[in-house]
Amino acid sequence: MYSSEYCDVSYNEKHNVVFVKWKKFCCNEDYRNPLMCALDIINEHKCDYVADTRTGFENIPEDTKWVADYFMPKAVEYGCKCIYFIIDENNSLKEELEGQASDSSDLIEFRYIYSLEEI
Repeated sequence: MYSSEYCDVSYNEKHNVVFVKWKKFCCNEDYRNPLMCALDIINEHKCDYVADTRTGFENIPEDTKWVADYFMPKAVEYGCKCIYFIIDENNSLKEELEGQASDSSDLIEFRYIYSLEEI
């Protein structure tokens, strides 16, 4: 479990996923530290990843590159088969999420859902 002013990370046993709830914009270590915790959970439970993006923010280019170059390959290596993005009705992060998906779609499956119960 990880909790900061920017993000909460927990393991959801019912759905066998690491659940990452973003609270507000962050970057660099404030962005990467929760994702490192998520990787530890993925490695331990061989689970999928869910990001609640409904509070909405876009990454800085350096963090987007880090996700593509480091986070996604490690998640796959550790057993993650699908990345779920919980989106709002307007999908306010459409371009950001599609960018992350297109950068790594050859490695892993991406799905867009409206709640954790849709898994």
